[in-house]
This record gives sequence, structure tokens and C-alpha cells, in this order.
Amino acid sequence: MPKEITEDWMHLQFVGSGDAFGSGGRFNTCFHVVGEETNFLIDCGASSLIAMNRFGIDRNAIDLILLTHFHSDHSGGVPFFLLDAQFPGRRTRPLTVAGPAGLKAWFPRLMDVAFEGSSRSVKRFDISLVKSAEILPVLVRHGPPSNGYHGYRITMDGKVLAYSGDTEWTDSLIPLGRDADLFVSEAYVYDKPLPLHMSYQQLVEKLPLIRPKRLILTHMSDDMLNRGDTIAHEVAEDGKIVKI
Repeated sequence: MPKEITEDWMHLQFVGSGDAFGSGGRFNTCFHVVGEETNFLIDCGASSLIAMNRFGIDRNAIDLILLTHFHSDHSGGVPFFLLDAQFPGRRTRPLTVAGPAGLKAWFPRLMDVAFEGSSRSVKRFDISLVKSAEILPVLVRHGPPSNGYHGYRITMDGKVLAYSGDTEWTDSLIPLGRDADLFVSEAYVYDKPLPLHMSYQQLVEKLPLIRPKRLILTHMSDDMLNRGDTIAHEVAEDGKIVKI
């Protein structure tokens, strides 16, 4: 189990750094961010509760789940998180779930698909569903724009964390990640981009425009994971904790 960080600075733990198919045996996308006065998740994929249990993360201390989009490898763990909070966790602390437009219509459908009737059950704690307006969202390209696919640029504790979300290359990634203390970017394949996903080589070509202080690659397919020494940049690992 990774060593817990106790210093008063912002850090991120890769609860899950995998793609939709569990390539390399990795958990679905989920990042745990802790600062001096903040404790939240970015995405909560279908396997995220399993991973949080494995890494000893206190779910009841989490105040916010910030979703980039509604694909299950990024959001399918929300029902499990909430039911864990309701029953074994006996949570009383309020929880906010934030994400793209359409969140309020999507949420009860997701809950009832996972556990029939759960959207109507009375919770021990308050749940707020809000658009992700307070954290700077940037539209990226991972499907029809009307569905809402976001990357995020988050400023807190004097640091900037940027996350691409799932996306093909789009110039909106330049201001999203520019000069960030940490830019976490998908690099799904090595050199032959798929529709709606970005290749490592595309990202490398654009890095001089983005200039992040630190880059970590995530959401990698077997094509990337099998490249080994040909990848010249830092890659995410499930459970890895990084200072921002």
C-alpha cells in the first residue's frame, strides 16, 4: 500500500489510471486530490470503490466527485460510492457531485441501472448535483459536443492541476495545460490516434505549446503499456501518489 502523505501540500493519488478495458490490469479512471482544505475525486470509474478500499482511502472524507463525462469507466463507480456511504460507511457528511450539463438527468438513470430504485431511496446525507462551473471546465473532443466532455484546470493551494479527460487532440488543451504545475493527459495509443482519443506522439508534438512543469500520462491501452522504454515521459500507476 502506498505511504500516506501527511504534509500540508496538495497531492494527487492515481486511484485508477486504466482505460475502459482494464488494460494492464489497471483500475478505471479515478484520481484522489487532497489539499489543505479540499478532498475530492476527479472521475469515479466502475472499479473505483474496489481500488479505494485497496489503497485505504477514507471515502467519508471526500467532499466532491468531479466528473469529466458520463462514460462508465469514468462515472460508473458513483452508485457504488454512494451505497457504500449509505450503509457500511454510515456517512452523514454532505456530498457534491459535479459534472457537465445533463448531470441532473443522468444521475437517477445511473443509480437505477446499477441498483433498481436507489435513486428514490432516502439517504443519510445530502447530495448536491451541480454543473462544474467553479472549477474551470474546458470542452474536449470525445463525442458529440452536446453530451459534454470536459477537461479541467484546477487552481488551489497556489498550484495548478490540469487534466485532459478523454479526448482526441484539440487546441483547447493548450490553454488548459499551459504552465500547469501538473498536467495529467490521456495518451491512449502510441502513434496512430483513434477517433476521440489522443496518441502519445500527437501530445509530444504539442508539448512545446503547453509547457507543463510536470506531465504524467494516463488512460493507456496495451499499445502504450507495451512500449516500455520508447515512452520518454512519466506514466501513471494505480496507487501512485504525487506532490503537486
